[in-house]
Amino acid sequence: MEPASHPTTKGRLEETFDRLRAAQPRRRRALVVYLCVGDPSAEESVALACAAVDAGADILELGVPFSDPTADGPSIARASQRAIARGGGLVPTLRVAAAVRARKPETPIVLFGYYNPIFVHGEARVVAEAAGSVDALLVVDLPVEESVALRTLAAARGIRVVPLLTPTSSESRVEAVRRAHASNPVGFAYYVSVAGVTGAAAAPLTDASAHAARLHDALGVPVVVGFGIDSADKARAAGAQADGVVVGTAIVRRIEESKTPEARRAAVVALVAELRAGLDSL
Repeated sequence: MEPASHPTTKGRLEETFDRLRAAQPRRRRALVVYLCVGDPSAEESVALACAAVDAGADILELGVPFSDPTADGPSIARASQRAIARGGGLVPTLRVAAAVRARKPETPIVLFGYYNPIFVHGEARVVAEAAGSVDALLVVDLPVEESVALRTLAAARGIRVVPLLTPTSSESRVEAVRRAHASNPVGFAYYVSVAGVTGAAAAPLTDASAHAARLHDALGVPVVVGFGIDSADKARAAGAQADGVVVGTAIVRRIEESKTPEARRAAVVALVAELRAGLDSL
């Protein structure tokens, strides 16, 4: 059973989407940038996250490295393995979130990961340690129907729990997300453009964008499109009717391919700037 609905103060996520929607001369789309925290190091993850914001990212997804990232393609899986080998995990990611929050106080931060580390650490403990730094949790393998306890704990600390929807999501799943939002605002919904893993090629982004717009109308929350976006053209296609786009694998690949901190920063900044320009041309 869902908890009773109650008024909730707007947080950074809602304020960000409101600001983008009200932009003149036309609304802007949100650019959500994912980083696998700890690849190549926690310290550099902080620097790269801040550089991404400076280059035009509106929202940060800080990925918790996990040993079995079943929804992620090979690039993010390799990044997770590298981060774990260097001591990465949930607690170091929370420390990075706190460091980024200190440097970018207005930027929404989403903690992105899988349920196992949260379960092991304890839902209440994760929420308590995330409060003040993290605006939302996105738990890839925790269906909205099974997330009531986590959402209730998170809502008490002003933290959203962002739902995932896919091309195969049933009407009952969409309705479950709508009910969850009515109880405790979710911040936004993440629409996966293709039923597969991150980094998938040939994602039907134009269709995904149109579907995201329909989901927005059904749910009453912003909907962003992710998977398969790695260029300005693809960002425009995905963002045409959606509220924003998520870029992860392309960022992780640039980091993997660059050999020095300076090169990694330059690569991330260049890609974020390209994506930002693509979205702003809509």
